[in-house]
Amino acid sequence: MSDRQRLGQSLDGGRFWDDVQTLSKIGALEPKGICRLALDDQDNLARLWLAEQGKSLGCSVHYDALGNVFLRLEGQDPSLAPLLIGSHLDSQPRAGAHDGALGVLAGLATLRTLIEEGINLRRSLEIVAWTNEEGARFSPGASGSSWFAGQRDYHSIVDAIDANGRDFGHDLKNCLALLDAHGLDYRPDPFVPHAFLEMHIEQGPMLETLGKPVGVVSGIQGVNWYEITVEGQANHAGTTPRSARRDAFDGAHELIAAFKAAAYEHGDALRFTIGKFALWPDSVNTIAQRATFTIDLRHPSQSVLEILDARFHELAERQWSGCEVRLAVSSRVAPVTFPKSLIDVLRESASEYCSNVPELVSGAFHDAIHLVHVCPTVMLFTPCRAGISHHPDEHIEREDAVIAARVLAETAGQLLD
Repeated sequence: MSDRQRLGQSLDGGRFWDDVQTLSKIGALEPKGICRLALDDQDNLARLWLAEQGKSLGCSVHYDALGNVFLRLEGQDPSLAPLLIGSHLDSQPRAGAHDGALGVLAGLATLRTLIEEGINLRRSLEIVAWTNEEGARFSPGASGSSWFAGQRDYHSIVDAIDANGRDFGHDLKNCLALLDAHGLDYRPDPFVPHAFLEMHIEQGPMLETLGKPVGVVSGIQGVNWYEITVEGQANHAGTTPRSARRDAFDGAHELIAAFKAAAYEHGDALRFTIGKFALWPDSVNTIAQRATFTIDLRHPSQSVLEILDARFHELAERQWSGCEVRLAVSSRVAPVTFPKSLIDVLRESASEYCSNVPELVSGAFHDAIHLVHVCPTVMLFTPCRAGISHHPDEHIEREDAVIAARVLAETAGQLLD
């Protein structure tokens, strides 16, 4: 048996699942679900828990300028670029326990197996928990990984403000002080990994429908986020005739219909979502003066995203129900395709546990969408019940998760050798 196979088959599935259950208690909600918003107390407790696991295994534990936490196990040749495995620990406000966390814990299980089995491979292994992947508190998300990969400027990240007026930089400073106080080493600068592996729940229904415990991810859809403001005129709801109205709600309604019509010309692969909508002054007997809403637009093709971006800007230049429109782009993340060489390695490992391993394109964005710009990167999915995620009803089967962790470990073994 090769070290790669031994690494996967020796992985302690029970210990891995115990870690999943333990971490799910940090930020736990009643009656179920979790809330670990980026840089809040629960998110920081999760970082410290991970750090303690690394210390107990004899690993060096580091943090960087964005609060990303790394556990490092030295290989035979520390001068070689390390293999990096991980995901994130932060969550949505009312979330399930596995989104992001499962990938960090599968990396931890791989690291623990290497140590307990005495497998000493050439390269070093680092496990990472990235800061603010979700973007639920500070938008946009994937702050830690995008900075690490050189895709976003440090100051554009730390200047972000949450809905309560607290700034990212202030809470990041508190987080870094906490990590320092608990004995973690400060390693401020990013580095170039040998490769990056990320395991994640699918957040979609395909693997469950196919009855497969794992799927290889070939790439990630691109994402454009828009913030739109429609400006009309407030007036009395009972005395203002239709012909004299500049109703921001009516303008927003017409504009949304036009946006959707343009988007749906590009088929079922297109994802168009309005996640926020608000009116001002928000009074039952006052015509809305202002409507604001967001659009989350996703597609695997950059050219489609560019076509729709131009169309959206064109539509925003018009008046709708006599109202003016302002459109701002809050985030753009281009689609990525993972390298075939890594996809093949991952598929080979998965084929030992699953026949006809499915290949999927991720509809959600993940930290891997940024890491692909600095090193070979690939992702592995495991199913979640009914495809439900970002919700307390998120559920995974222990058997599927353990298989996925074994596949990840075997893939790591091949890349570390």
